[in-house]
Amino acid sequence: MDTKKIAYLMLNEAGIGVVLVFLCLVFSVFVPKFATMNNISNIFTQISINTVIAVGMTFVILLGGIDLSVGSVLALCTILAGLTITKETLPLGAAIPLAVLASMAAGMACGLFNGWVCERWKIHSFVVTLGMLNMARGAVLQVSNSRTIYSFPKEFNAFGTLSYYGIPLIFIIAVLLVLIGHFILKKTVFGRMIYAIGNNEEAVRLSGHNTKIYKVTAFVICGATVGLAAILYMLRLNIASPILGNGFELSAIAAVVIGGTSMSGGKGSLIGTLIGAAIIGVLNNGLLLMGMSDFARQIVTGAIIVAAVIIDTYRARLSKMLS
Repeated sequence: MDTKKIAYLMLNEAGIGVVLVFLCLVFSVFVPKFATMNNISNIFTQISINTVIAVGMTFVILLGGIDLSVGSVLALCTILAGLTITKETLPLGAAIPLAVLASMAAGMACGLFNGWVCERWKIHSFVVTLGMLNMARGAVLQVSNSRTIYSFPKEFNAFGTLSYYGIPLIFIIAVLLVLIGHFILKKTVFGRMIYAIGNNEEAVRLSGHNTKIYKVTAFVICGATVGLAAILYMLRLNIASPILGNGFELSAIAAVVIGGTSMSGGKGSLIGTLIGAAIIGVLNNGLLLMGMSDFARQIVTGAIIVAAVIIDTYRARLSKMLS
């Protein structure tokens, strides 16, 4: 096989899969507690929320966009869900479904706003979502009076601790979401249009398709996944706080880009995104068990994001050379 093709494969799903296996082997050898069932279950739990957010982020980045507001929107969704689920006038049977609905609706509304503004005034999503980041954070502080909500119903808390054969339920939900998203992108007209717009939006527009609808819908999907991630966060930690979500956007973007999705759009997959999220989770967990501080791990995460963007540049060049 040509060396260029080998290099291209190593920078895509096959390559990052090898990286994930390599990291697991290294930490298993040098960190005795890493390969225990309890720690593996912890890793599954830790990567679940980032994976769910990264699913929606993949749709946006495939279009050549970005969403910097997901962390603040997640905080807003948790507070709205927390206020709903702890409302004394609501029966438990109605409070939990309404809390989920409130979280999903808030996320989708923020996504709709982001997409609509981007397309209505042709503003890059970086600027619009940066504005939403501040708007959502201000809104959640206002609505919550800067207080944390806790003491959720026992039934709700118990659901968050469920696991099957040592695999946490919230991780199973995250994987199911990845599979659903993968099917949409690979097997539906909508998914094919997302890739086509990311590759050449003008060609899609000239073929008679309304690209605005697809682009706005992608942001709505991203908002919906944030709303779901907010519920999973509440299930995991049993709190809703207005200060949640700081840095979540960076982790989600890193998972998507490490997973092989091009920042310029048009290339990538959700299976790669899942592997990218797993790499970040395994690396953070392994470094934590080795005694590395939070600050040092933040430096490593930042370096990973920079490296991922550099790799994306080489991946794009190799793709052009092979086409």
